[in-house]
Amino acid sequence: MKDENCIFCKLANGEIPTATLYEDEDFRVILDASPAAKGHALIIPKEHYANLYELPDELAQKAILLAKKMITKMTDVLGCDGYNIVQNNGEAAGQTVFHFHMHLIPRYQDDDAGFGWHMGELTEEDRDEILAKIN
Repeated sequence: MKDENCIFCKLANGEIPTATLYEDEDFRVILDASPAAKGHALIIPKEHYANLYELPDELAQKAILLAKKMITKMTDVLGCDGYNIVQNNGEAAGQTVFHFHMHLIPRYQDDDAGFGWHMGELTEEDRDEILAKIN
């Protein structure tokens, strides 16, 4: 199902022109119009799923395999030194477009793409609480 008001549905289905790197029956991979680094791409499913929670398992598997295929090829094309694969779920996690997508962000030695977080520490209390609830 597509959402007629979703810009990523329109991008994924060719209703808005894109710099398409790859396309199959389920996904389109495009260059990001606002890249964090040269070669930053997006994997976008053609059907509308707000986030990873909604994405069917079969498509989630296909998305990660597609990410691997694309970064392997793009590493050769770009000559980059590494890759970030970023996928945000929910506003608190930085999701701004509520259509599942994966960012493929090439990294270059000493670039200033600015990804990261402040390292914390796993306390015994947090560890025990989480382990007790997950099992």
